[in-house]
Amino acid sequence: MDTTAAQKDIRDFSGQYPRQLWHLFFSEMWERFCFYGMRGMLVIFMVNQLMLDDEKANLQYGATQAFVYAFTFIGGLFADKVLGYRKSLFWGGLLMIAGSLILAIDPKQFFFFGISFTIVGTGFFKPNISTMVGSLYREGDPRRDAGFSLFYAGINIGALLGGYLCVATGKGELFGSMIPAHLTWNVAFGFAAVVMVISLLTFLFTQREMGSIGLSPLLHMDNTKRKTIEYGTYVGSLLVIPLIMTMVSITEYTDLFMYIIGPATLVYLFYEMRNLGSPERKKLLAALVFIFFSIFFWAFFEQSGGSLSLFAEKNLDNKVAGLTLDPNGVNNSANSLFVILFAALLGMVWVWLAKRKMEPNTVVKFGLAFLFLAAGFYIFYYTKFFSNPEGVTSLNLFTFGWLVITFGELSLSPIGMSIMTKLSPARLQAVMMGMWFLASAYGQYFAGILGANIAVASADASNYVQLVTYADGYRSLALYALIAGIVLIMISPVVRKLMQEVK
Repeated sequence: MDTTAAQKDIRDFSGQYPRQLWHLFFSEMWERFCFYGMRGMLVIFMVNQLMLDDEKANLQYGATQAFVYAFTFIGGLFADKVLGYRKSLFWGGLLMIAGSLILAIDPKQFFFFGISFTIVGTGFFKPNISTMVGSLYREGDPRRDAGFSLFYAGINIGALLGGYLCVATGKGELFGSMIPAHLTWNVAFGFAAVVMVISLLTFLFTQREMGSIGLSPLLHMDNTKRKTIEYGTYVGSLLVIPLIMTMVSITEYTDLFMYIIGPATLVYLFYEMRNLGSPERKKLLAALVFIFFSIFFWAFFEQSGGSLSLFAEKNLDNKVAGLTLDPNGVNNSANSLFVILFAALLGMVWVWLAKRKMEPNTVVKFGLAFLFLAAGFYIFYYTKFFSNPEGVTSLNLFTFGWLVITFGELSLSPIGMSIMTKLSPARLQAVMMGMWFLASAYGQYFAGILGANIAVASADASNYVQLVTYADGYRSLALYALIAGIVLIMISPVVRKLMQEVK
């Protein structure tokens, strides 16, 4: 069977999900273990092992995560124009393995070097596997949202496992009796390398079932010329690593990069839009509205890896529902657990509302996401009223805050990935998925700045005063999220017109 016929069979699947979705599910699950494991360790490692102060650690976190997501746009661009999704994904996985191994060998000495490998690797891996999920469905297939929801569950299983396991191991809270104290962080980073190998092997042995999906866009070229371009991409991505290491380690360079990459991306998109018809342009404008508001959502949500990590470290007890757990591990994984538990339930709620013609449209769902976000951060603020005199408060209440925020994420993130593929013309899908993650880059960047501002306000204060300062900062974020949600709901009729037939 030729690849075109194979792709036709893939898209003509019966039932709710194509079987290829499960292969991508498991590959992404282990990659997300690696990513969220790393994410949860960054600030705690920088403060406790690299001896950075809280402000610097927050800025460094924002810079690192901003570059991770910014490179998803670049990775999507090279996948669209040069490598194809499959080779991009495989190359990105190799770079992530290399970065994790470097960190496992000596995380203190090679911290920024190893992180730079994972930044470039994630850029090649992350947007393209998401785009391949969208490629499993025909345009207009109503099962697409369900497919992305299942895929999103895979992401969160990996995030749950990696999010708790890595940081708790690094701190010595988990496997402390089995791992020498001076090697706990080495082992924690080593976990990320091992699971990334599993992710890559999963994809390698199942990609033959993908038909023509994800193959190189340059197959029409002479073989020698095509390979020269591909190898040039590989070499170039390695040569850029020292530059990335410099920009990540010196946050002023990150500022300059973020000032440039966003406007440059918009210029490129408008350049591509010049050859599109009016209906396609309107859809892309609607996509930009979603992208713009998602920046604010992630700037607040991603306090989880920055200021909330330090809040968990210093100001939370270690009891959840009677269990003794590492508060950093809970902060880094509770959201993923709640996504796994409640994603299907929320999906059923949308279906129930749809049958009664009461389901809110996508724009309103985005607005609801901000309202849930506001409520969750207000709960984080409210933890200060349960504090003891030493500034230690309830991990139970904090975890409940994450439960509320999770419903906000479920109203935005999986739908966001799906809507990007629906609103984008085929030749720009990976670019638009990259822009979706670039919005996350700006969210991460601003998250670092917000967290640093809170840290500055509480510097050199007692633990109790720090608790109050962090809590008051979260109250401000709750107010801003509330305003954003109201604005989105108010402008929803205009955005719906731009979306036209897309639901």
